[in-house]
Amino acid sequence: MMDLPTKARVVIIGGGVVGCSVAYHLTKLGWKDVVLLERKQLTSGTTWHAAGLIGQLRATANLTRLARYSAELYAGLEAETGVATGYRRVGSISVALTEARKEELFRSAAMARAFGVPVEELSPAEVKDRYPNLNIEGVVAGVWLPTDGQGDPANIALAMAKGARMGGAKVVEGVKVTAVTRNGGRATGVEWEAGGEKGHIEAEHVVNCGGMWGAEIGRKAGVTVPLQACEHFYIVTEPITGLGPQPVLRVPDECTYYKEDAGKYLVGAFEPKAKPWGLQGISEDFCFDQLPEDVAHFEPILESAINRIPLLETAGIHTFFNGPESFTPDNSYHLGPAPELQGFWVAAGFNSIGIQSAGGAGMALAEWMETGEKPFDVGDVDVARAQPFQRNRRYLAERATESLGLLYADHFPYRQKATARGIRRTPFHAQLDAEGAVFGELAGWERANWYAKPGEPREYRYSWGPQNWFQNTKSEVAAIRTGVGMYDMSSFGKIRVEGPDAMAFLNRVCGNEVDVDPGRIVYTQFLNDRGGIEADVTVTRLSETVYLVVTPAATRRADQAWLARHVGEARVVLTDVTPAEAVLAVMGPKARDLMRAVSPDDFSNDAFPFGTAREIEVGLGLARAHRVSYVGELGWEVYVSADMAAHVFETLREAGTSLGLKLAGMHAMDSCRIEKAFRHFGHDITCEDHVLEAGLGFAVKTAKADFIGRDAVLRKRDEGLSKRLVQFRLTEADAMLYHNEPVIRDGRIVGHLSSGAYGHHLGGAMGLGYVPCAGESPADMLASAYEIDVAGRRVKAEVSLKPMYDPEGARVKA
Repeated sequence: MMDLPTKARVVIIGGGVVGCSVAYHLTKLGWKDVVLLERKQLTSGTTWHAAGLIGQLRATANLTRLARYSAELYAGLEAETGVATGYRRVGSISVALTEARKEELFRSAAMARAFGVPVEELSPAEVKDRYPNLNIEGVVAGVWLPTDGQGDPANIALAMAKGARMGGAKVVEGVKVTAVTRNGGRATGVEWEAGGEKGHIEAEHVVNCGGMWGAEIGRKAGVTVPLQACEHFYIVTEPITGLGPQPVLRVPDECTYYKEDAGKYLVGAFEPKAKPWGLQGISEDFCFDQLPEDVAHFEPILESAINRIPLLETAGIHTFFNGPESFTPDNSYHLGPAPELQGFWVAAGFNSIGIQSAGGAGMALAEWMETGEKPFDVGDVDVARAQPFQRNRRYLAERATESLGLLYADHFPYRQKATARGIRRTPFHAQLDAEGAVFGELAGWERANWYAKPGEPREYRYSWGPQNWFQNTKSEVAAIRTGVGMYDMSSFGKIRVEGPDAMAFLNRVCGNEVDVDPGRIVYTQFLNDRGGIEADVTVTRLSETVYLVVTPAATRRADQAWLARHVGEARVVLTDVTPAEAVLAVMGPKARDLMRAVSPDDFSNDAFPFGTAREIEVGLGLARAHRVSYVGELGWEVYVSADMAAHVFETLREAGTSLGLKLAGMHAMDSCRIEKAFRHFGHDITCEDHVLEAGLGFAVKTAKADFIGRDAVLRKRDEGLSKRLVQFRLTEADAMLYHNEPVIRDGRIVGHLSSGAYGHHLGGAMGLGYVPCAGESPADMLASAYEIDVAGRRVKAEVSLKPMYDPEGARVKA
């Protein structure tokens, strides 16, 4: 009865706007045998009731690029497919009711300029001119984005489904996928059922576009796809006489958005505390369903909306709508190949921005599937960032209460999640807590970010200027720079690579030479075929057949997945040993004195040079010391098995008393590393950034045997660099940098900062960013006048190609 093939190149699970986009874009690339299976009807999950807001500015340059692509795609779909999408470019206005929100909006406007998105800052009077229906009482500023738009969500999806069919895809409704088949760590197809029939489709690729069912589909495949459905509320008014086209309006301080459609207002909200839904599973019958009304929950939002748009007071409510939307733990969607299962791809968890994201996400995933490599940096949404524990249902329910509300909350720098905390703790957690640590969370790890003084509140007080921990971090940095500081690095990923082919395998994956003596540490990158940086790691040779790869905490899973994808026939085993060893970094001019105080081993420069690792005695126990530094000072990272961690901490802490040892946090480490111009993976260096343009050519050895990216490195050396990563320091001591601020050279925007932080030792805000340099000498670059756009204000900046702190690296090698 079912006209389904038994074989396909790809099976896409889910017929919402994202699944339709993936099918559409794969056929555009010439893929044949594309099958999309929808359990009920196309758009019947969350797509049909989406608000259809199509903004273009996102938190990063590439997410903005994807959103802009979506808008351009939707504008032409009707002409291509004959299906009206309702796409209209009406523009959007966001207004601020507080000075903090004004700074956020103006910083986002500066970012828009760097990304090439048209934008205009507005005074309250200018807001009123552009939106006469708005009560501007309490409005302090606004931002106008003229190229934003809106559309009909269901028809956008149906247009892409038709486009996919026109390209040869088979789009079938009423078919439920009951299992993902697998063999030898690879997806091999799907089992399906429909109307009493069952069958199997063998496939090279399976794509999970299951929307709020995405987590369940992931579990069936043994893949982590953390997302949770939440109730999302909006109202639609009766027709309002004289109401014509309006820009999309957002009033985030009141948690609301407004959209005009056919002479009616749609008013929706992202309230501070959300209501998770479907905690016991989603009914088999769910199809175009609404959830029960909860007027009491929405009433405060509605009251503020009536005050903000007085027209609403006399407008009747035609529809009170409550429908589910899926949200992820960090409010970024999941895209890309699953680390756990080859041939299984994910595009799910779109956090109520599925319409504006679907076109670009479908394009990016299709190109990724075509080439096997990211088309550009999508690290913020790469599903490999998801941690296995995040599929825990209780965790998802707790975090989801916060995630939805964070969409319209103030997006302060360093903002920490408040829910579902305390899950992953390092062996030093209790000791650091007793010392006044204020913890942040990354990849589930509780990490000491800064230390409160006795009697100080152990909490963040957020702002866009120096926050309440600013002076605390300054003193921690001072200890690292002038005495000795110690911080916990246990959360950093540790991957053990062992086997008879370990050296040859790593030499193939790494740009640097890893055929070194046991006990040597190699700083290196995993490169892609374009010479872009997939990972930034240290590789320590522990023995002839065993290496330890140390990675950032947030990218351990992605980095191990990259290694696994390139193992091939190599005789190696990859093991995550992160929880097995705790790590304390002992850094500063007095670090050698402290190490000598706790150990009889020789820590002299001759006996223990920079870039080496060896076993040492500490107190009554044993550890392994690595002489490396991410803060630019003399120091050692002390690796100790979890069972002896408490003893080693107590030994170092006690011995450090006479030396003025100070505990430091991650904020201090970040301040030190940016003064030293050390790169931060995911910001300063990504898969798009060529290793030579990132200034890391010293970590690449083209003379060795062939390695991934070698040809691209040689080509770039012949062609010359088109951009360089440079360091900036603002000349105004009170200005603050975070990332994405526009870089202005001789009066013209030429790029944006990839990372920023305050340099406490150097006394100013620091940033790193790429500057075009084709055909230029370094001297020409440095001769220009540079400014950084900080929330619309241009601030002069010093610039350097070498680290402004200890440019020759004498201190770290002391």
